Amino acid sequence: MEKIASFTIDHLKLQPGVYVSRKDQVGEHVLTTFDIRMTSPNEEPVMNTAELHTIEHLAATYLRNDPDYSSKVIYWGPMGCRTGNYLILAGDYESKDIVPLMIATFEFIRDFEGEVPGASAKDCGNYLDMNLGMAKYLAKKYLDEVLYDIKPDRLIYPE
Repeated sequence: MEKIASFTIDHLKLQPGVYVSRKDQVGEHVLTTFDIRMTSPNEEPVMNTAELHTIEHLAATYLRNDPDYSSKVIYWGPMGCRTGNYLILAGDYESKDIVPLMIATFEFIRDFEGEVPGASAKDCGNYLDMNLGMAKYLAKKYLDEVLYDIKPDRLIYPE
């Protein structure tokens, strides 16, 4: 079997950033998958499921309510390796195009107060596995260390 594209990225060189992972043609439409890499693979500890789960709930809620992108959001969810998330948007985008959206999303998470949307037994299959404090900490870290002053090498996968 052929190795899938995401397994051909050199994870020893990959740093936190915003990357176009792939573009798929679906009928007349392009879907752009983004790698929202929050931690350095194989260098930093991975995110625990509780904070990653909380980030998933908050980011998905924010993105699906964003006035400009809500109709374009196909999916937001965690990577199995727990070093980041995937965002799939309807449309043909480059990484730099969504940096303002990611800043707004992670500011929403950093500043969130109250009950996490969907964090109830009725709404979620694992609602007790949430950690808002760590989700806010990781959102702030990602904003401060990556998004607010993102460099070109954090927008294109390493060679």
